[in-house]
Formats: sequence, structure tokens, C-alpha cells
Amino acid sequence: MLNSPPLSAPRASTSRRKSRIVALQVLYEIEGARRDPVRVLKNRLQEDPLVSSSEEFVQQLLEGVIENRAAIDPIISTYAPSWPISQIASVDRNILRLAIFEIMMGGETPPKVAINEAVELAKIFGSDSSPKFVNGVLGSVMENAKLETES
Repeated sequence: MLNSPPLSAPRASTSRRKSRIVALQVLYEIEGARRDPVRVLKNRLQEDPLVSSSEEFVQQLLEGVIENRAAIDPIISTYAPSWPISQIASVDRNILRLAIFEIMMGGETPPKVAINEAVELAKIFGSDSSPKFVNGVLGSVMENAKLETES
């Protein structure tokens, strides 16, 4: 399982970021170990409790990604054509899923914030190349969305 950064780490300072970290950890575990999302989230929150508003945000993110995965994964495939979705590192794939959900389906988070948060998660949990990869894919998603709204 992905470990949380130390609580004193400046990158984990916001409650929304902490919610995204928990959501990423749950997605990573349910994908890798094929466990029940409700049980994984419950265990995760027992280990590291959140305030109720943050807990609600985690649940919203998880439900949104899980329910919309069939729509989200083709978006990733479109904007990362050199990488079949199964070959993208699990951490990167789930960071992209979270961000694409927030940008295109969540409606609450401004796109630039969702992208910045995804890049920060990639810096914390991904490989050295993850932040650039995540930023590039999400930048392309946003550029295409911008072009579609201008047409």
C-alpha cells in the first residue's frame, strides 16, 4: 500500500490534498489486491481518520472514479497513446483517473487545481518521470476540452 507522507510534510498540508491521498491509496489497493472498496476505505480511515467533510470528499472521489472508470480510461488512452492503459504504472493511472474525474465529471474543482494536485500526488507517490507524464496527459485533456468549447 502507498504510505502517507509525514504529517509535517508541506505537500500534505491541505485537507483536500489529504483526501486525495487517501482516495489514491484506496484506488491503488483495490486495483492491486482486488479488495472491496468500502472495506479498504473503512480500514484506511481507521488508520488515519479525517474530518467528516474530508471523508465525504474521499467518498465522492472514490465513487466517481469507480462509477465512471469505463468513461475515464478511454480518455487516458486517447491522451497517452504510446502507453496502453495496462502498462501505465498503477500510481500514475489512478492519479490520472482521480484528476480526470475531478476535471470532467466532478464539477467542484477548478481544472487547474485538479491538475496541480495530480502533479503533486505524482511527485509524492510516483516515479521521477510521473509528474511530467501526469502533467502532459492532463494538459492535453484540457487543451482538447478548450478546443471543443471554442468550436
